[in-house]
Amino acid sequence: MEYYSIPAMERAMKIQEVLLRAMSGQIHWIQAAEIIGISDRSMRRWRDRYEQFGYDGLLDRRTHRPSPKRVPLKTVETILQLYRERYRDFNVRHFHEKLRDAHGLRISYTWVKTALQAAGLVPTASLRGPHRQRRPRRPLPGMLLHQDGSTHAWIPGRAPLDLVVLLDDATTEVYAAEFVPQEDTRACMTQIKAVVEKRGIFCALYTDRGSHFTTTRHGAGPHTIHPPEPGPTQIERALGALGTQLIPAHSPQARGRGERLFGTWQGRLPQELRLRGIRTVDAANRFLKTVWVPKHNRTRTLPPAQPGTAFLPGHRPDLARTFSVHHARTVAADNTLQFQRRVFQLPPSALRVSFAQCRVTLYEHLDGRLEVGYGPHTLGWYQADGTPLTAKRTCAA
Repeated sequence: MEYYSIPAMERAMKIQEVLLRAMSGQIHWIQAAEIIGISDRSMRRWRDRYEQFGYDGLLDRRTHRPSPKRVPLKTVETILQLYRERYRDFNVRHFHEKLRDAHGLRISYTWVKTALQAAGLVPTASLRGPHRQRRPRRPLPGMLLHQDGSTHAWIPGRAPLDLVVLLDDATTEVYAAEFVPQEDTRACMTQIKAVVEKRGIFCALYTDRGSHFTTTRHGAGPHTIHPPEPGPTQIERALGALGTQLIPAHSPQARGRGERLFGTWQGRLPQELRLRGIRTVDAANRFLKTVWVPKHNRTRTLPPAQPGTAFLPGHRPDLARTFSVHHARTVAADNTLQFQRRVFQLPPSALRVSFAQCRVTLYEHLDGRLEVGYGPHTLGWYQADGTPLTAKRTCAA
């Protein structure tokens, strides 16, 4: 079987690359003729030949080779124009899906990627990093959950926000996702509480070593002989009360599934928000909840390796207290306690005549309310500014 020579193939590839750059508007047609080393008239002939015969028209036709599969020039110009004018910030995989779903163009992913790279619209891929061994997934949902946040310019025209996501290791199903000003204890605890209420108690949570997950204070100093043991964080305490293990990772590579999810979403989610004209955080969160996360769970999840679930029933009477921020306080002689430069007056109670010098716990709930508890009993409810609320029922033990 007769093949084209290597120099002929290389010249045809060079001419095609220059033609695609000229079609995409990167260079002028006169500049394209100078790069190839031909006249303007010859440049027009090359373009007509490419339009009529495709890639085969750029090869030496004296060998009488049969034409390979080619894409019409009109389709090439349409694809390059769509990417340049409407989908410039899309990655190649996302753009290829848009061509198929929104424009009905059934072109292979490899051809689209090659055409965009040859036209200079997308950069070529860099070399891969060192070889790493893949960690197998957990066989059942609920055995291991990943929670992490990513700071990125998610909403066009706004400052970078944190996107906090909670997903399952076995199926990559996203249980919760929300844009927040900053990833902190309350944002993470709100998602964990919602999952426990809806699905149940899970076995382990895999996170980074942020200060809201694991303590970074060790009490060591130049004059400290025996530093005190650091106490648990609020999330560690809440998970410990449920019997859930917290596993802090030591590197981003160890949290590869969460990092790959954010890498995919950073290349797709801002563009989808831009196409829909979403500019506010509330609208973006509604889009996440109603469109983006359901679509991800339909199209990008895997079935578990084994049937069943590892979630345990999570209906507990003290769940609200468990997922709240705890502050230990000592009641003053006038039955008041202080918190963040505010004074909270305890009402009279049938439990004791006075709570002076008693150790109580101030529960800062996720909805902003404050509760003062004495063991299993509730002494009072307050608004965030310290205003007393209507008396609530005391909590059961």
